[in-house]
Amino acid sequence: MEPNSPFQRTLREFWPLLILSALVTAVVVIIQAFGDPIVSRSLTEALIRLVVVVALFIFIGNSGLMSFGHIAFMMIGAYATAWQTMPVMTKGIFAPGLPEYLLQNSHHWIPATLIGGVAASVVALVAGLALMRLSGIAASIGTFAFLMVFYSFYLQWSTWTAGQSSLVGLPMTTTPWVGLVFSLVAIAVAFFYARSRFGLALRASREDAVAAQASGVNVQVQRLIAFVVSAFLCGLAGGLYGHFLGLLTVDTFYLPLTFITIAMLVVGGMNSLSGAVVGTLFVSFAIEILRVLERGVTVGVPVKLPANSAEVGLGIILLLVLIFRRTGITRNQEIYWPWKPVVSVSSVTRRQS
Repeated sequence: MEPNSPFQRTLREFWPLLILSALVTAVVVIIQAFGDPIVSRSLTEALIRLVVVVALFIFIGNSGLMSFGHIAFMMIGAYATAWQTMPVMTKGIFAPGLPEYLLQNSHHWIPATLIGGVAASVVALVAGLALMRLSGIAASIGTFAFLMVFYSFYLQWSTWTAGQSSLVGLPMTTTPWVGLVFSLVAIAVAFFYARSRFGLALRASREDAVAAQASGVNVQVQRLIAFVVSAFLCGLAGGLYGHFLGLLTVDTFYLPLTFITIAMLVVGGMNSLSGAVVGTLFVSFAIEILRVLERGVTVGVPVKLPANSAEVGLGIILLLVLIFRRTGITRNQEIYWPWKPVVSVSSVTRRQS
């Protein structure tokens, strides 16, 4: 292969996407090879969270605005998907207020999940017209208020969401391999968005909004685009989550899930796609190890941690990262091409002449 050939340049350009996709795929293949159903279930949940964290990176990482409202989009996508895939008999019992067409028909989970993502993005488009005018702490509080509004609305919308009860009977179609496919799609969307002119313009506004506006960047529009794209991925993750659990409860989509996904992004490094992926995998493994220790293991002597040690451990991990590595495990950097470009003697000679 020639030094700095077109193939090498292309490989170097897409290296972060390739290495992150290979890392996630390798994790799934290795864990599935052991065939432990408990670990496999934890892996599926981690892959769904990975889609959410990557979606958070698309908005938070590129805009610099902290959002506490994206789990609301996950909830919107989850329920929109469930209304389409639940058995007809179950719908009449738990969601009698649905339109007649939805009450009498059920659809395949794949188009239903995509429609759930579209529903979440439409809501993001409408809400974002107001929210994206805000900046700094005001934007963060606005997104948190958005989460609270939709949480309360879905909790009271009992004829569609079963309120404080649960929608049951969803087909459990989300496997680790399904989670892997959607994770790879989310990573690819985030990678190409960050490389697009929209991603570049939004990051320019993150660094200096005034200078970006002076250069012709419409900051509000660029934020809105990222908000809608990230909401679509969160909606997909919501659909996957419902078909992973087999039921839906409004309480699932509130503060605990909000904080754990944001913690994954912060631990990895919120300004890089590599940080989103690495942070999700690192925190997921840490939580799983702590859960195993909660159940008790024997390593020469019995070891058993108190209940809720996983939550305490996550808090300690986040605290240590904020103290000793405020830019996250990846220091907000992508996993770049590890080899320096090769410069041939002949090319140097031609430049000098």
